[in-house]
Amino acid sequence: MALSTERCVACRRDSPKVTEEEKAELRPQVPEWVMTNADGIEKVERKFKFRNFAQALDFTVRIGNEAEAEGHHPRLMVEWGSVGVEWWTHKIKGLHRNDFVMAAKTDQFYAESQAASEA
Repeated sequence: MALSTERCVACRRDSPKVTEEEKAELRPQVPEWVMTNADGIEKVERKFKFRNFAQALDFTVRIGNEAEAEGHHPRLMVEWGSVGVEWWTHKIKGLHRNDFVMAAKTDQFYAESQAASEA
């Protein structure tokens, strides 16, 4: 099953972080995302480019709506012509499968927004 079709599962503070083996399986499915570590918290992040602020903002709103529906929220940084997105699971202070699911959904939204802007 494609990650972008999965739903997020509710996490608790004792939910497990993804293992190295799981990362090895999931990362190829979101190849343009970079794994980072800030203050001991692993995250996945990516910057998306747009022609203007309106497109960047529309994309951000779409991510926000999906995040609210899934109960899983990213850090979003909106600028003229770009949006930075970081996913991690706050409750476990690290990466969960949900973060990769939402990264895949974000990639799908970006592909759709790019196709629409070319039409």
